[in-house]
Amino acid sequence: STSEAPVAVETLDDVPEHVLRGLPEDVRLFPSAVDKTRLGVWATKSILKGKKFGPFVGDKKKRSQV
Repeated sequence: STSEAPVAVETLDDVPEHVLRGLPEDVRLFPSAVDKTRLGVWATKSILKGKKFGPFVGDKKKRSQV
């Protein structure tokens, strides 16, 4: 029989505290709709086009790094 290794699932415990503190009021982290093992960013209400969030804290990554 083939046994597959358990898949690690990202949880809120994996998210640095400064990220959680810096989330805009109407944004939450929930399981991703794309990859159930990862967290996704979800809006609790519509966000107007052009809305800016900040300040950015952390390391900027290239798309290929995330």
